Amino acid sequence: MQKILQLKNAAIYQGDNLILNNVNVEINKGDFVYLIGKTGTGKSSFMKTLYGDLPLTEGEGNIVDYDLKNLKEKDIPFLRRKLGVVFQDFKLLTDRTINDNLMFVLKATGWKDKTEIDTRIEEVLAKVDMKTKGFKYPHELSGGEQQRVAIARALLNNPELILADEPTGNLDPQTSVEVMEVLQDINKNGNTILMATHDYALLLKYPSKTLKCDENAVYEVVQRKN
Repeated sequence: MQKILQLKNAAIYQGDNLILNNVNVEINKGDFVYLIGKTGTGKSSFMKTLYGDLPLTEGEGNIVDYDLKNLKEKDIPFLRRKLGVVFQDFKLLTDRTINDNLMFVLKATGWKDKTEIDTRIEEVLAKVDMKTKGFKYPHELSGGEQQRVAIARALLNNPELILADEPTGNLDPQTSVEVMEVLQDINKNGNTILMATHDYALLLKYPSKTLKCDENAVYEVVQRKN
């Protein structure tokens, strides 16, 4: 199995505050893993450590072939190119169309060829069923549609791992299921996904490996088979 993420005896801090201690986690290529836990138990800090927003100072951490402990400032953009990050609040640029949002990311990550850019945008929008909406602005889309675009954006550079931080947090139950279906399809195509969520209904509907943050620890939850 190809390991995409491995943390060994890692401690995660926010400033001087210890958030999570003695973290041991492995995620293999093709996995779909949930990260659950109440608000304030460290899910976001865990995610931020993985994409280089918080430094890892204790223990070992490897993600998509990067050593988190020795991650240099200049490496972070390259690390993030190999990760696709999906946020709860979409983080789309409101002053430009969907196509231009996606083009912005591609140009920022070194794409030059106009035809290749256009083709890639069309491919990722097709994957999330938003191919006809590229000319629209974010405010013209529903929340679910905006989140689909955010997922498309995360796919642009063929990431080895998608980090989805509460991707259904701002969506109603029906739309949450639709977004989940998109993530499930992407996972079936071979993308590895780590999804932080507090939506337990989704875990029941789409059971998968589950990590839980609780009392400064992260541990795997064994789901009962019915």
